[in-house]
Amino acid sequence: MNQFNQTEREKTLTFLSSTIIKCQAMQSKFAVGSSQHSLLKNRISALCIAKTLLSGEDASRYSEADLRKALPPIASILHKTSKAQSKYETGTKQFARFEPILRAMEISQSVVAQQLSGEAPF
Repeated sequence: MNQFNQTEREKTLTFLSSTIIKCQAMQSKFAVGSSQHSLLKNRISALCIAKTLLSGEDASRYSEADLRKALPPIASILHKTSKAQSKYETGTKQFARFEPILRAMEISQSVVAQQLSGEAPF
């Protein structure tokens, strides 16, 4: 059930790495225990899991519970990005800039779901 090609996988890995770094930088600006800090902590964890699965690294360190916890933050990013994109008309630069983010999150969500179901991500 391979829904993406090698190029998309590489682009997604690059996007995830970049986003993890940005989230880690932002996380330090919020007090530990604040909702913003927790949100970023959960996003970082989810993106790290997706990155591990996509890169083909050993994912055995993640439990089924970890994988299940990774899905809501990824779904949240998908929802928020879709909502932001919907404010712009199809074909505009503003609309197009959200496409790589959406695709990366779709792929991330897919690999986590495949791991949960016992399927090989690729």
